[in-house]
Amino acid sequence: MAEPDDAPTTPTPPTMDGRTVLVTGASSGIGLEAARALAARGARVVMLVRDPARADAAAASILATAPAARLERVVADLASLAEVRRAAAEVRDRFDRLDVLLNNAGAINDRRELTVDGFERTFAVNHLAAFLLSAELRDLLVASAPARLITVSSLGHRFARFTWDDLPYGERGYRESFAYGASKLCNLWFAREAARRLAGTGVTSNALHPGAIASGFGRDGSWLYRVGMRIGKRVLLTPAKGARTSIYLASAPEVADVTGQYFVRCKVATPSRAARDDARAARLWALSEDLTGVRWP
Repeated sequence: MAEPDDAPTTPTPPTMDGRTVLVTGASSGIGLEAARALAARGARVVMLVRDPARADAAAASILATAPAARLERVVADLASLAEVRRAAAEVRDRFDRLDVLLNNAGAINDRRELTVDGFERTFAVNHLAAFLLSAELRDLLVASAPARLITVSSLGHRFARFTWDDLPYGERGYRESFAYGASKLCNLWFAREAARRLAGTGVTSNALHPGAIASGFGRDGSWLYRVGMRIGKRVLLTPAKGARTSIYLASAPEVADVTGQYFVRCKVATPSRAARDDARAARLWALSEDLTGVRWP
């Protein structure tokens, strides 16, 4: 069943004038709708996308509903660590501030694939890319404080299955639902540990579950997953509704000082017991530093 549409409403949406927001995966789905809403509120929105043609179509869609939108584009394949580093360098070079980093991009794959760096693709795109991009842009966020780091996770984190030494590679009995769940659990651990490490900098870190969304997500999932998504479209949330919690965390004044939390339908929620394990969050952090070659202060 679709999740109830009970997100808080704001009579006058908070302005984002003067703020710069980077949204990964902004060419479709909830990333596109978050970019649309934040641009309409006055933010300069940097759309980090993989496909330039889809980015152009997304920008045209936003401008059709918000003609004054200020949109920028950065093109990168988040499955490549080198591409993530290059994109971050471009952002640092082109923009003098970053008020919100919304790690929205995500994928699910029906079969095990390795990236150019030798990592299982779901883990690399959903977690390592967000970890590395956030690390590379950390200083810009801190210099722009108060700023917000937001990571899109999923209820799917409750279905995570992995062993630590196999997590980056997915060699042992790969299943798309387990790989996706593991990456979403990693998102929660990352957001939680980032909040601890960013304490005192003026940068908050939170994660969210957007809800079950009828979008193009899962186009690389198994045929059974794709069929299920088609059948479920009648009861799933639209991308616009699914983007509400991302938009809320990026703009709402009442969460300006909230950090280290998990949100569902714009409210603080309790993730799985595993997601609240600080020791495992720290372990993932150390592993991610080793795999990406980056060190956070």
